[in-house]
Amino acid sequence: MTFKLPSQIRYLMLLFSSLIVVCATAQAQSNTDLSQYTLGSGDVVKITVFGQDDLSVQTRLSNIGIINYPFLGEINLVGLTVNEVESRIDRGLRGDYLVNPSVSVTVLEYRPFFIDGAVNRPGSYPYQPSLSVNKAAALAGGFTERASREKIIIVRKITGVETTIEATASDVILPGDIVTVQERFF
Repeated sequence: MTFKLPSQIRYLMLLFSSLIVVCATAQAQSNTDLSQYTLGSGDVVKITVFGQDDLSVQTRLSNIGIINYPFLGEINLVGLTVNEVESRIDRGLRGDYLVNPSVSVTVLEYRPFFIDGAVNRPGSYPYQPSLSVNKAAALAGGFTERASREKIIIVRKITGVETTIEATASDVILPGDIVTVQERFF
């Protein structure tokens, strides 16, 4: 005996499984964006060396991004990924100070993003992972009546160079981004 599902149920199951794939892909893209995230001024980082409390540091990066780290002196963190900072500190401590250091770097607080243009409360807001332009606009009091959801510009620093990106309301933003929502004519 064969059991056949009604076509509406098969359609809903297919739609639901497609939605799961799309959500997983969007989450993976967001995680990928943050895995390659480079530190910048305003980020709060915590550096921990397992078993070495005197080597643990928590700091907000200044405009120049240089921290004074025990035994290693001044280290510039701006423009480096978390993995690059871990490697740099590991190499510096290995041998002369520690036999096998276990270094962990965590971003405790990302630098803010900025949103201006056709939103109700333009300004600076704390970054949250997986933040889309829509969500950013919601934090800023929502789009104004004249806001164009098709004419959105993101200014983002990529490898130290400010780059202008044409975006949509569903695009993901990153820490430090400047989002401008333009007005529509009609």
